[in-house]
Amino acid sequence: MPSKATRVRVLVVGAGPVGLALAGDLGWRGIDCVLIEQSDGAIYQPKMDLVGIRTMEHCRRWGIVQDVENSPYPRDYPQDNVYLTSLGGHELGREQFPPLGEEKPPPQSPQKRERCPQNLFDPILRAFAGRQKNVELRYQTKLTMLRFEAGGAIATVRDQGTSAEREIIADFIAGCDGAHSTVRELLGIRMLGNPALTYTTNIIFRCAGLAARHPGRKPYRYIFIGPEGTWATIVAINGRDQWRMSIIGGTAPRDLATDEIHAAIRRAIGRSLRYEILSVVPWIRKELVAETYRKGRAFILGDAAHVMSPTGAYGMNTGIGDAVDLSWKFAAATEGWGGETLLDSFDAERRPIAIRNVREASGNLRRMLSPGRNEGLLDETEAGAAVRQRVGAAMTEAMRQEWYTLGMHLGYRYEDSPVCIPDGTPPTPDDTRHYVPTTRPGSRAPHVWLADGRSTLDLFGRSFVLLRIGARAPDVAPLVEAAQQSHVPLEVVCLNEPAVASTYERSLVLVRPDGHVGWRGDELADPRMIIGTICGRGARAGRISTSQLPHQVAQVPQSAGG
Repeated sequence: MPSKATRVRVLVVGAGPVGLALAGDLGWRGIDCVLIEQSDGAIYQPKMDLVGIRTMEHCRRWGIVQDVENSPYPRDYPQDNVYLTSLGGHELGREQFPPLGEEKPPPQSPQKRERCPQNLFDPILRAFAGRQKNVELRYQTKLTMLRFEAGGAIATVRDQGTSAEREIIADFIAGCDGAHSTVRELLGIRMLGNPALTYTTNIIFRCAGLAARHPGRKPYRYIFIGPEGTWATIVAINGRDQWRMSIIGGTAPRDLATDEIHAAIRRAIGRSLRYEILSVVPWIRKELVAETYRKGRAFILGDAAHVMSPTGAYGMNTGIGDAVDLSWKFAAATEGWGGETLLDSFDAERRPIAIRNVREASGNLRRMLSPGRNEGLLDETEAGAAVRQRVGAAMTEAMRQEWYTLGMHLGYRYEDSPVCIPDGTPPTPDDTRHYVPTTRPGSRAPHVWLADGRSTLDLFGRSFVLLRIGARAPDVAPLVEAAQQSHVPLEVVCLNEPAVASTYERSLVLVRPDGHVGWRGDELADPRMIIGTICGRGARAGRISTSQLPHQVAQVPQSAGG
């Protein structure tokens, strides 16, 4: 029998980067939560290595940018992507990028993307979450049962070391427990899409002389193309001697034998180099999005809600976006000023972004595999050289859509959100490469450097922020009063700087705690409607009713993962 229950506002299941980000952000907002993780948190196969520019903007708010920049990944390591037949063979093309220490932020952001593999990034997020006094981290703790009653979500969890069970009663539960999510399984939420794009095998190996084996500047990523097409990639895990090789399989399941793995490594790097295999993990590249992100008091996010090809590095960064969106909405609900529609908006806002990003990641995979068969690729003849020139030029052009993705990371917007107020203006183009700053409701509030050295992004996070821009901006007292009456946290910031006025487009811009615009205008027509809508308590909204919650009991099957 479970021992005495623990009561908490939010139970977070899964301590990958998304769960750690959600727990850390909740604690940063003063919301108590317990995070459970069935493993010890060690990372044996880093699944991600790029911290995207929008995620770095969140890291800026959390105060951990320097931790990411100071991670052990070498700042002088070039970030080139190279297309080649083998390390000792022909280079077909190259996209050059500067080392991390030389790359500058683009004009549209105070930050830039960073290379920080998961085995380095997770400990940074873990330390951030652990510093929040309202966050309790429990590793080696597995969710075994989940039921819902009027008092909240009741989870039974088991200590993996002692097998002791106890209950956690939470206002809300967040499933951040990966592609094989126990929370999603217990809730009976289906995943929709393609469950098997490729069957791929990852090998982490150590090889000190690999980068010197290929002439020219050492790259971050090698993409290997043979007569049969693109067959493998190798990326620099630590910028020194650890590498991740991905052997790209087909659409049918197939386990590679040990001799086949060694043959693939030797084909790529040559027979003269000594190497040591550290781990081998077969995995399935998928294209899936959950049919819903919410059931009553339970929510799913990160890989539990969407699984995509890693081509583009959108997976973890999409999940961090989920966490930031959900965190402030949990805070609003627990503090009493958020309505039911605000919680519903998590699905309405984040699920379309997942569909967008999953599709783009699959498109990147198709582009990476686009060379197809080229029988004469390795021929040491003029005809072979012509084939290599043609394949390299086509690959270089096709892959630029994956390498240049500012629009993907900054340009997403919450169309048709029930808690954003549209102003009738047309959307800016959803261009993967190019990002156009805009304050159109639903969009990320743009970065502008202020005269005091801060970014406009530094103004956002704790509460709603109403920017009152220019000397002639209208009086905002009615909106402030409406917010106070509804107990909605609102700060007014007056700015009279030309760069802000030109970029923010309106004299009044209301920015949400997650940094997205909820409303804008040049005059206040209906303050009560504005406040009611943005906090989810408008005409379609209401407070959480126990009659709306599912009354169910679910038990984890013995074979289920976590």
